[in-house]
Amino acid sequence: MNAGIGYGLLAYLAWGLLPLFWKTFISVSSGEILGHRVVWSFVFVALLLLIGGRWKALKSAFSERKNVLPMVGCSLLISLNWLIYIWAVNHDRVVETSLGYYINPLISVLLGVCFLGERLRAVQWTAMGLATVGVTVLTFSYGSVPWISLALAMSFGVYGLVKKKMHLEPMVSLAGETIVVLPVAAVYLLVVGMTGQSTTSSLSTGYQLLLATSGVATAMPLLWFAKAAQRLSLTTVGFLQYLAPTISLILGVTLYDEPFTTVHLISFCLIWSALLLFTLSSLKGRLAMRAAGTGVQKG
Repeated sequence: MNAGIGYGLLAYLAWGLLPLFWKTFISVSSGEILGHRVVWSFVFVALLLLIGGRWKALKSAFSERKNVLPMVGCSLLISLNWLIYIWAVNHDRVVETSLGYYINPLISVLLGVCFLGERLRAVQWTAMGLATVGVTVLTFSYGSVPWISLALAMSFGVYGLVKKKMHLEPMVSLAGETIVVLPVAAVYLLVVGMTGQSTTSSLSTGYQLLLATSGVATAMPLLWFAKAAQRLSLTTVGFLQYLAPTISLILGVTLYDEPFTTVHLISFCLIWSALLLFTLSSLKGRLAMRAAGTGVQKG
């Protein structure tokens, strides 16, 4: 299996199952969960850097001006994405988050075409059209602007674009992103703790330890995503993202009793048809390139 696709599958499987993790802390405020997520992500990534002897690489990344602004941008975008997602999951909006991550690949593909010069074949444009129709039907079925879905799609789509343009090791990049928002997260947790507003203080020791593993649950999928983004075109990364919202959708409907109507069924059939078309087209393209390479070598 292509290494990039393998990393992508790992990332999106993990993200698809995240509602199970965040639902465990439904009594904790979204702001506090985000604060802990940032702090423990930094702790975990810092440990990996220490073990790998990569602290100098992190210092070097911050010493180059061209890296600072992208890292700050990525940090703000992913923090916003995390906050909206956590809030939505713990307010019974899992299906709406899945819609957001169905829209996200469309955003990623368009950003790849507009800013990275990536090109789509006719069949892939057809797939884009089918997916757009499916997402549009879902959007209008809500009867109002699905701000959660759109905010999730835009924030992560732009995050992926900036990530694609950065030339840093995934671990170093993630460490830089967490460092940017670490002071804000730490101060926030300190303030709510000192003022008696903390919602985590009532958690048992076991649940507090489980919350500490949010660093692992956060960092590993992001590292896998970064590795996938480095190895794959943004369009391929975009369509792999359909895996995560599908898992979340299944969880939302089967475990959390959120509605799934006939309109949802029609829309999702259109989206999956688009995914099948795009996948087959990409596979055909790769096989043709391999065949051409073999022909050149034989000549």
